[in-house]
Amino acid sequence: MTPTVLVPGMLCDADLWSDLPELPGEVVHAEITEPTIGGMAEQVLSSVDGEFSLVGLSLGAIVGFEVLRRAPERVRAFGALSTNAGAPRPEQLAAWERQAAGDFDEVVAEIGPAMFAEPSSPLRERFLGMAKRIGPEVFRDQLAAQATRVAAYDAVAAYPGPVRVLCGDRDALCPTGFHEDIVNRAARGRLHVLSGAGHLLPLERPAVVGALIRRLLERGEA
Repeated sequence: MTPTVLVPGMLCDADLWSDLPELPGEVVHAEITEPTIGGMAEQVLSSVDGEFSLVGLSLGAIVGFEVLRRAPERVRAFGALSTNAGAPRPEQLAAWERQAAGDFDEVVAEIGPAMFAEPSSPLRERFLGMAKRIGPEVFRDQLAAQATRVAAYDAVAAYPGPVRVLCGDRDALCPTGFHEDIVNRAARGRLHVLSGAGHLLPLERPAVVGALIRRLLERGEA
């Protein structure tokens, strides 16, 4: 079986995936620390040799779209969680600029409630722990990278492999419509909407997310 590369979202690390049931085969945790989406895509491509399956959440999936653009022949299957294939909107660019200039701890505390279906979720401490490990320097690079992204619908449409898209119906950052736009353009796409879940699906719904990813990896099913 080909290896699976897991790509976390902004301010997240490998702990994002740690509650998932064991996935088949080799699992590689990619870092995304470059200040451009292209640079992050190269980090993912250099994390493993040859063909692989790719699963990314939020910014990790955005990087995945760029991987599909650059090297679709290397990606056996693609899982996109809680994400957006569109270009940045003006209000997003303004928010990222404000966050980059703000106090790191205050910005992280502001972002935390939007990560979960319930703003007061006890899982917020897990997110805050990841954010602290990522730190302000990498966070600023991730914000800079977000501003370099472009619409990825063409890369999704050109990719011939299976694309499994997961989202929560209570995601305040990436609503269901963003994910419908991805699936509608994929040659072999399928959308799974998780009821009552927010943005960080692997923490909120690890068993369901793990089972859906496993089916993608083992059977190549969208």
